[in-house]
Amino acid sequence: MATRAQFETNVMQHLDAAYNLARWLARNDADAQDVVQEAALRAFRYYDGFRGGDARAWLLTIVRNTFYSLHASSAPGMTETYDEALHARADEHTPDPETLLSRAADAASVRTALERLPAEYREVLALREFEECSYKEIASITQLKIGTVMSRLARARERLAAALVAEASP
Repeated sequence: MATRAQFETNVMQHLDAAYNLARWLARNDADAQDVVQEAALRAFRYYDGFRGGDARAWLLTIVRNTFYSLHASSAPGMTETYDEALHARADEHTPDPETLLSRAADAASVRTALERLPAEYREVLALREFEECSYKEIASITQLKIGTVMSRLARARERLAAALVAEASP
């Protein structure tokens, strides 16, 4: 009984963050709800293995892993390799993504551009920009090195900026 109360106190308060990450990964509400439900069940089942620390990062790790395990076979194009020459910034004077985002008047176009990014880019952007996770937390959640997180975040921002510029061009 004490474990259930501790679980509810430590983990359940982070369900909104879990849903937000699942929504960005799954790209639709129904799948996101399924991912969060399964992740919450897994978190409860293995809560006795939680050794303290950041319960939010622990839950988000479970959400991420649950998404990829549930969608591993159904989404063959989930990841893509990064080709530096193909994705290099065409114009070095292009404003940085933060400036582009602040100038974007239409939130729907930003959302659409985000949803078109590959999952590995969407997840780091969602964790950093929407969930305000630190690089260290993102590295822990995604099981990547901090340098890889920073690199992936930079690439995600570049891809997002390029998509927004392309959309804005006549």
